[in-house]
Amino acid sequence: MTEIPVRPVRQRGGRVRRLLGGACAVVLAVTAVTVAGPAHAEADRTVTANEEGTHNGYFFSYWKDSGNVTMTLGAAGSYRVQWANGTNNTIVGKGWNPGARRVVSYSGTWRSNGNGWLALYGWTRNPLVEYYVVETFGTLIPTAGASRLGTIQSDGGTYDIYRSLRVNQPSIDGIATFYQYWSVRRQKRVGGTITVGNHFDAWTQSGLQLGTHHYQILATEAYQSSGSATITVSEVLGPQPSASTPGPEPSTPPPSTAEAIG
Repeated sequence: MTEIPVRPVRQRGGRVRRLLGGACAVVLAVTAVTVAGPAHAEADRTVTANEEGTHNGYFFSYWKDSGNVTMTLGAAGSYRVQWANGTNNTIVGKGWNPGARRVVSYSGTWRSNGNGWLALYGWTRNPLVEYYVVETFGTLIPTAGASRLGTIQSDGGTYDIYRSLRVNQPSIDGIATFYQYWSVRRQKRVGGTITVGNHFDAWTQSGLQLGTHHYQILATEAYQSSGSATITVSEVLGPQPSASTPGPEPSTPPPSTAEAIG
């Protein structure tokens, strides 16, 4: 059984680091709007070393342990990333700090020649939790070896819920022992809406406690592979969708080894 790779020791806090603008704006009556960027857009920026910060009104995080990984921060919540063979582990993305029960809209392209996944990714403290809502992945199932706790139906798809334990591993607070919570979408996609609160509620119903939210990004993560992604993320404001519902248990359980789901 393929296990989730153990990342080399690093201080995740070192990579953990909305401006609404525009004068004389016309107020439009709409049912949902996306978060606007800053009044004066920043130029595209290329990042090749571990860093965190803000760009065009969005939080960003870039981390790698080795290899050639180039992230270009673009307009509003957009970014591009390329990683080459020789990259051991990397995770980059744009989003918000702190995380919240927001509705996230995203679009773009994603390609991984090997192990990697595209996910809504974040952390909480007290308890310390690393969480993922996985939208698509490559050859490695990121939850291989984790405990499966059930399913939910959300945003037009079925997600399997998992929990895994990380013992003495890097975190936003240094080396620590903590849980990872996972929702893994069976119908892979690159683009759509993620109603994050549905996953929070489903995890809670499964006995998984969240704490005080730290950052939350639409992340590209890769492990010993090459590939590229172009992603744009935004927050949808307006009436919240109805809550998630438990999904039916499948007649055939999801795979527990490194074969693709769905």
